[in-house]
Amino acid sequence: MNLIAYLQQNPLVFFIYIGLLGLVVGSFLNVVIHRLPMMMEQDWRAQCLEFLKQEETSKEPILTLSTPRSRCPHCGHQIKAIENIPLISYLFLKGKCSDCKTPISIRYPLIELVSCLLSLAIAWRFGISSQTIAALLLTWALITLSMIDFDHKLLPDSITLPFLWFGLLLSLWGIFSSPESAIIGAAAGYLSLWSIFQLFKLITGKEGMGFGDFKLLALFGAWLGWQYLPQIIMLSSLVGAVIGITLVLLRGRDRNIPIPFGPYLAIAGWISLLWGDHINQAYLTWAGM
Repeated sequence: MNLIAYLQQNPLVFFIYIGLLGLVVGSFLNVVIHRLPMMMEQDWRAQCLEFLKQEETSKEPILTLSTPRSRCPHCGHQIKAIENIPLISYLFLKGKCSDCKTPISIRYPLIELVSCLLSLAIAWRFGISSQTIAALLLTWALITLSMIDFDHKLLPDSITLPFLWFGLLLSLWGIFSSPESAIIGAAAGYLSLWSIFQLFKLITGKEGMGFGDFKLLALFGAWLGWQYLPQIIMLSSLVGAVIGITLVLLRGRDRNIPIPFGPYLAIAGWISLLWGDHINQAYLTWAGM
């Protein structure tokens, strides 16, 4: 009996495997979310120095996703493997550094938990299929993009663009959409937000969003097809309004402080990935069409 047949006959094992995988990947996503913006900053600095023909004077080590080893930002204690078990280590350490006892941000286990739960939702929706594999990869990428955008107002091309091309390639096998819908979706996704950006800038003289948002919507167009773009835009606006109003009411957030749009697009696109066809059908039924 091969593995796929075994998992099909034992769905509980399949869900346990996906849940554990989501936890482990979530731990890695924490590293990417923390380090990728700093890696980008190092790269930008190196490019500027090369353009200006100046030598690097900083003695900071070159940062990658694997080196140097993770450490406590307060005391420099290197994180051991036993201290890096998703969720369990945080609970065992009672949310504190094992050396200096400084509290560890609750965000780290939360991202691991969210990665686990969203991975389980993907497995439940698509079952044992090629769609599950692709959707898991996209889900983990969206978690990373959302958190980086929330922290730094950046949507790294190093994540967005490869997944845009990946979506176009998937359309060749009709995983989520046809090649025609995917190509039109990628172009329409980018150009729709780009047009809104240009119109808003022409009227107000201000930039209402970043170019990363255009690429992210193009990504969803490539994955799901142009038919889902109106739904994603409407859902992202709804999600943004709800979260924005909540932040203003509960946390007293200044309304003049810009809120990144990427996380709202990511949430809306993920919802459409799982239930977009049901949402469209419900709307057509409600509209009497």
